[in-house]
Amino acid sequence: MKRDLMEILACPLCKGDLVLEVFLEKGDDILTGKLVCKSCPETYPIEDGIPNMLPPDLRE
Repeated sequence: MKRDLMEILACPLCKGDLVLEVFLEKGDDILTGKLVCKSCPETYPIEDGIPNMLPPDLRE
C-alpha cells in the first residue's frame, strides 16, 4: 500500500478519517500495519501491502 492512498480512504462503517500505523515498510510500500478509525473503534489490518477494508464480521 502506498501512503498516497490515505488521501482517499475512509472508514467503510462510519466514513470517518483513518490513521495509519505502520509495522513494516519496504521502500515506498507499506507491507504490514493497520488503519485505525478516528470516529469509531474499528481497525483494518494491512497485510502483504493490501488494506482489508471489509467490515469485521466479513473478514476471515
